[in-house]
Amino acid sequence: MDRAALQRALLHPLAKPLVFTLWLLPFVWLVWAAVADRLGANPAEALIRSLGDWTLRALLLVLLVTPLRITFRMPALARFRRMLGVFVFFYATLHWLAYVWFDMGFVWADVVADIPKRPFILVGSLAWLLLLALAATSFNRAIRALGAPRWQALHRAVYAIAVLALLHFFWMRAGKNNFQEVAVYAALFALVLGWRLWRRLAPQGSSVSSRI
Repeated sequence: MDRAALQRALLHPLAKPLVFTLWLLPFVWLVWAAVADRLGANPAEALIRSLGDWTLRALLLVLLVTPLRITFRMPALARFRRMLGVFVFFYATLHWLAYVWFDMGFVWADVVADIPKRPFILVGSLAWLLLLALAATSFNRAIRALGAPRWQALHRAVYAIAVLALLHFFWMRAGKNNFQEVAVYAALFALVLGWRLWRRLAPQGSSVSSRI
């Protein structure tokens, strides 16, 4: 498929519903697997970690939208960025709620006491709070209320979220000395963030929009 045909496909009215459905499928599968007892010997841990994995994947894809759009000259990709950002928040919220439910039994006093005790829970919670701020201002009305410059400055917090998410993943895996997946995600995030930094510092990138 050539670029023009792909551009037309991305602009098709069914493209957004298709992407939405594809990103909802992991949630549907996890619900089915939990009901059908297909999550293994420790279903709570499997559910928490799977939701965290899908959060990282969605976050990486959000950060990839701009590099792919510019590199392959596919402006239509930008129309999917907001939806993907909402899915980052969706899976991150489910990930955090799964921890609150299965690890803490929804006892909020225990949650408040546990967060500062464990660094990986602390940075994960900070990442979720930043995502909450982005999700709450992801609508056109919020953009008009904040003004484009302030809105863009706020949404650059996605870089901090990426760093916190990786740190959360690293500390979580440190307990079992298992860093293989961490290294893969870290390399991918480094490539994306490195590309963005290069575009910002390179003279020819000065005219390119830095909007998240």
